[in-house]
Amino acid sequence: MGVIHSLLPDADTERELDLIAAIQDGLPLVPRPYAAIGERIGMSEAQVIAGIKRLLEQGVIKRLGVVVRHRALGYRANAMVVWDVPDEDLARLGPCMGRFPFVTLCYHRPRRPPAWPYNLFTMIHGRDRGEVLARVEELIEACGLQEIAHQALFSRRCFKQCGARYAPASAPDRAPGTVRPAGGGAS
Repeated sequence: MGVIHSLLPDADTERELDLIAAIQDGLPLVPRPYAAIGERIGMSEAQVIAGIKRLLEQGVIKRLGVVVRHRALGYRANAMVVWDVPDEDLARLGPCMGRFPFVTLCYHRPRRPPAWPYNLFTMIHGRDRGEVLARVEELIEACGLQEIAHQALFSRRCFKQCGARYAPASAPDRAPGTVRPAGGGAS
């Protein structure tokens, strides 16, 4: 919790921790999710919305997004395509690949030589392998990646996706604004 406290230095820290804990497992599927969250943690709907906006502006939350269950929608071929992009071309090629609607993730990670030469990762979902591989070829052509080594790593299993955890899960018996112990210890 020390990291979160250092990011949230003002008096609203505990309320913002409550808010982070309330949204990190997802928004409730109700017509007014921010009102439902607010009711649960002792804030108004407007306070929840303003709090999330403030956390985004401060960089405490980088983004709010949807986790889509691709297989349930018929996308059975899912590949992480890894690329060995020259470091000096990352700033140009990453945005080129990321602009395509079929690229759902595009991010840079350090290489781990000698076994892992790849430094740019793109996630592509398709209804079958052929569709995914055609999308890879589309990226190669559009972004000039003909000389860039790459591999399409198809998933064999589906794992539950969830976002990062920054605050312990909210406990229903805990009053809003009270401190939650992190990992069983005192905060």
